[in-house]
Amino acid sequence: MRVLRRFIGAVDGVNYYTGRVVMYGIFVLMGILLWSSISKTFFLPSLWTLEMAQFVMVGYYVLGGPYSIQLGSNVRMDLLYGEWSLRKKAWVDLFTVLFLIFYLGVLLWGALASTAYSLGFWGSNPLEFFGGLVTGSQEVGRLERSPTAWRPVMWPIKVVMIVGIFLMLLQCLSELFKDVLRLRGEAI
Repeated sequence: MRVLRRFIGAVDGVNYYTGRVVMYGIFVLMGILLWSSISKTFFLPSLWTLEMAQFVMVGYYVLGGPYSIQLGSNVRMDLLYGEWSLRKKAWVDLFTVLFLIFYLGVLLWGALASTAYSLGFWGSNPLEFFGGLVTGSQEVGRLERSPTAWRPVMWPIKVVMIVGIFLMLLQCLSELFKDVLRLRGEAI
């Protein structure tokens, strides 16, 4: 149980501070959109603003998700759930979080494959590619670029997505362990 508590503390700490930093990304997004409006009104429109705003929004959403789960501020259907006892909620959460963990595992695998593709890998095992990058047996190929006029490389935002999905997966495991502790009657 001590290991579970340490895991919960570490994951909750990382996601808390990540979420607190990332929440200020809304001001970065507002600045980009403000510049977009100004440049379209008074100057030549900037090519980068719309796509950069999308990238910032993806980072804001994906990296802020674990913080939202941790605070319990995610969207729930409280029609029945809100009236249940803590023990009944823990049983239901214990069961349903397993589906979320499975979904996030599939999503993480897809994000790894997509990031490997954006770095020029056309094989079927992205873990082999990333392992090869670390050991030096693989090389980065032709970088994927966005098909827009700005044409930024895609791998940085895909790495942000991998980090966000991984942090969400860790937070879901933390919530699973919290439910186990609740069912054992231990305080969290």
